[in-house]
Amino acid sequence: MREGIHPNYYQATVTCNCGNTFVTGSTKKDIHVEICSKCHPFYTGQQKAVAARGRIDKFNRKYGMGAK
Repeated sequence: MREGIHPNYYQATVTCNCGNTFVTGSTKKDIHVEICSKCHPFYTGQQKAVAARGRIDKFNRKYGMGAK
């Protein structure tokens, strides 16, 4: 590797809005994120099923796949 062209690599502390923190490698020392695996609905199992059902119903009405 050539000298002087690569950025410095740090042990970065990632901080989420929910308060969760973890350490990873990055070219930045501190990283702030809005959502992480501790608070993301996909990973916590708290998905908005109601919203998904609404989209499914809308699809079925639009393409005539409803119960007849």
